[in-house]
Amino acid sequence: MVTGLRERAWEAAAAVKDPEVPVLTIEDLGVLRDVAVDGDRIRVDITPTYSGCPAMDTIRDDVELALTRAGFGDVEVRLVLAPAWTTDWMSDEGKRKLTEYGIAPPSGHAALRRAQGPVRVSLGVRCPRCGSLDTRELSRFGSTSCKALYECRACLEPFDHFKVI
Repeated sequence: MVTGLRERAWEAAAAVKDPEVPVLTIEDLGVLRDVAVDGDRIRVDITPTYSGCPAMDTIRDDVELALTRAGFGDVEVRLVLAPAWTTDWMSDEGKRKLTEYGIAPPSGHAALRRAQGPVRVSLGVRCPRCGSLDTRELSRFGSTSCKALYECRACLEPFDHFKVI
């Protein structure tokens, strides 16, 4: 029975949308880390994309509301900072949704940057509109701190790129 409750609670929490990129759920983004059942109590762990993310209060409130609407009365949502969030936690579906929304998804793996050995060379960021790799970074920070602002030299459109973290 607990397994069924956990699955129902996970489903309700997983459907919560990211307030900054509303095409993504917190599951797509990898922010939803755990759902646990302890008797009648549901505990949900969420991890911010970075420690100062202003969306976390809204996400917490939205998760509590989603679980309450799903019939759960005793809900605790915890902000978990360790391990730190990484773009490696984003789902492939989430990356696909980002592209369709006009945001270049992160490419590569964050864990590789910390490895010893050859220095990785940053290659072009693919334009989510026309697919060109002829792009340039305009600003290290885009509409949110986890995105950078780019311009496509082929179609001349600006776009956000979700940074590899």
